Amino acid sequence: MTDPVPQTSTIERVAIAVRGVVQGVGFRPFVYNTARAAGLTGWVRNETDRVRIEIQGSRAALDVFLNNLKHHAPPQSQIDSVEVESIDLIEVSADAMSFEIRPSRELASRRPSIPTDLATCGACLAEIRDPAARRHGYPFTNCTNCGPRWSIIEGLPYDRPRTSMRRFAMCDACRAEYVSPTDRRFHAQPIACADCGPELRLLDASGKVVAQRDEALRAAVQAIHDGQIIAMKGLGGFQLLVDATRDEPVARLRQRKRRPAKPLAVMVGSLDDARRCCAVSDNEAATLSSPAAPIVLLRRHAGEHTIAPGVAPGNPDLGVMLPSTPLHHLLMDALRRPIVCTSGNLSEEPMATRTSEALQRLGRIADLVLTHNRPIVRPVDDSVVRCDATGPVVLRRARGYAPLAIELDSDGPIVLAVGGHLKNAVALRLGRQVVVGSHVGDLDSPLSWDVHRRAVDDLLAFFDIRPDVIACDMHPDYLSTQNAERLAAQWGVPLVRVQHHHAHVAACVAEHQLRGPVLGLAFDGTGYGPDGTVWGGEALECAGAAFRRVAHLRCFGLPGGDAAVRRPRRSALGALVELGPEVGRRQTVAWFTPAEQQTLLTMLERGTRSPQTSSLGRLFDAVAALCGLLNDALPGKPTVAPEENGTSGDVVMSFEGQAAMALEFAADAGHDEAYEIAITEDEPMIADWRDMLRAVLADRASGAPVGRISARFHNALAAMALAIARRAGCAQVVLSGGCFQNRLLTERIRGRLSAAGFNVYTHKKVPPGDGGIALGQAYLAGLPHGS
Repeated sequence: MTDPVPQTSTIERVAIAVRGVVQGVGFRPFVYNTARAAGLTGWVRNETDRVRIEIQGSRAALDVFLNNLKHHAPPQSQIDSVEVESIDLIEVSADAMSFEIRPSRELASRRPSIPTDLATCGACLAEIRDPAARRHGYPFTNCTNCGPRWSIIEGLPYDRPRTSMRRFAMCDACRAEYVSPTDRRFHAQPIACADCGPELRLLDASGKVVAQRDEALRAAVQAIHDGQIIAMKGLGGFQLLVDATRDEPVARLRQRKRRPAKPLAVMVGSLDDARRCCAVSDNEAATLSSPAAPIVLLRRHAGEHTIAPGVAPGNPDLGVMLPSTPLHHLLMDALRRPIVCTSGNLSEEPMATRTSEALQRLGRIADLVLTHNRPIVRPVDDSVVRCDATGPVVLRRARGYAPLAIELDSDGPIVLAVGGHLKNAVALRLGRQVVVGSHVGDLDSPLSWDVHRRAVDDLLAFFDIRPDVIACDMHPDYLSTQNAERLAAQWGVPLVRVQHHHAHVAACVAEHQLRGPVLGLAFDGTGYGPDGTVWGGEALECAGAAFRRVAHLRCFGLPGGDAAVRRPRRSALGALVELGPEVGRRQTVAWFTPAEQQTLLTMLERGTRSPQTSSLGRLFDAVAALCGLLNDALPGKPTVAPEENGTSGDVVMSFEGQAAMALEFAADAGHDEAYEIAITEDEPMIADWRDMLRAVLADRASGAPVGRISARFHNALAAMALAIARRAGCAQVVLSGGCFQNRLLTERIRGRLSAAGFNVYTHKKVPPGDGGIALGQAYLAGLPHGS
């Protein structure tokens, strides 16, 4: 509720510039109604980088207006600054309109001002469920408080002609709502109804129309009931849907999608449905129900049998989401059961966004395609969030979070940051703000590479800007690095190569606007090291644009290099050889054929295709293999590789981190004993894990439970982190890298450090994994040289 206006006779006129997320959230209608209610005259309009207001009235009324502007703005707006300037009075005739919304103007360089795509609001949900309402059952209902934004906008300022809705002419009824100041669709740019807006079509795999409009939705619902797979065009791309309560359709989806084990997300109709299968905290409930409506990782109830085991095999967590669009709500209202809702792609490929693309790429996966004719301007996948003691933690940043800008603590140049190779996302630094684009994914396929290049081009074109600097990873073979090299040469701008783990730490520093030296614990699977080794278990002292390697895990060889990433037994062999060649031979005799084992041992001995690594991710793999978890298939059954260069018994994980997840999930969280990891006095310090590995072998030989071994391993890492932090002497400690997606590891390390008096910072707005490093690259490349 806005504040009342006291009466006074002093008249003034002011110009107001409001910056932030103030376009596409009903901000102009809010200003209009607030000004009219106060009896003020003037106008409001969108400009490229702001909302501009000129307003005239009594000083008291203007003060109340400004207070309402700052404290009662629309809930989805985000005001970064309000600049007020006194200007000359304008004589207003008695019959002049008291206040108006003027046409938008493009007057300045573009800056972040657009919200994310917003989940369906309560008012629109009530409408589509009300048989008497004009939009009853209409799957593209929206208003100023909800609906598509980033997925449909083509340019700034934000107006319908600059969105993919421009092809849909408003009917008279929608036009009346659009121009009515008392209607919640006043200037709602995506406004539509069944008479003038997008509509559904159901196609078979060949592209033949099976049904249209309401009948298309009914037929799709029946197909899911019948166990069929539907490819549905959602808000930011196609999704694959199947009944989540039956194992056979889920198994068929996995086989066709070539995703044998990685957990699948589940959509449920309501919070109550989520609570039936999972424990849901207040924080998790708020995140699920938020306008972002992400996938939230929830802990499953013990003995829960509603969801088919094949959805998330061996995983105590379940990725759960609520409907985020009217189409999803209508679907779930009709189905009345949980469904698998996963990205519309083959494994390792990007999500399809066009109907023709879906028919070509998903035609062998889906039995039917439910599509519509509202174009998707850019792909926007579902975000993934985990809630911990500190609140929500974004693990995949996409719908509901991108492209919200991250505010930095200082100004800087325009920087394009192209991210890494895995979990790729790109970022654009614009002064004090960084826009981190939506999740792209791994750049392992030509299709993904094309999406990455388009994401770069899209950000630059959207903000109509050319960078002063380009930042990339130090790895010379990353496709993102090669793209950055091409662009830097094309535009003649500096290229800044940022070490992978330095970027991880810097991303968290940027998020929290930290100053002064920090100790960054950067734990992940792979990162290019300046010394020619593969880094991944790093303690870096970071200050400004510089870093110093304070400590790292003892290195070991990875036979086969990249081939070892999804073959944990190879990591185990490399680590065991550090205890002695005969230990490696003896402990792995049951894993490999004699020829295979000898080949791998020879590679390690000669250093042939066996890079040295300090990776904690690979150490997780090694311990998981020694615990026999690859055979137990906790997070999904691995496969045995066919004969390859003389090898035949290699167990291959179907997704990165599968073995590490198995080790995390196996841990007895109540066990507080720890293995010993020695910290040397070297410069940098070396965390020598060999005694720990000997203790793991001894525990396995004595029949100790795997849960105890896993707990001791996690506790050892926490003790190691504390020991390094104490020696380093930095009060601020940052935790970053893909290993901190491990809830148990994060809690143990943060708990030990916090109890010892350290100020510990973890990621909130960008992922701790590689999806966040573009932010770190943009931050570091924008700092003064030598700072």
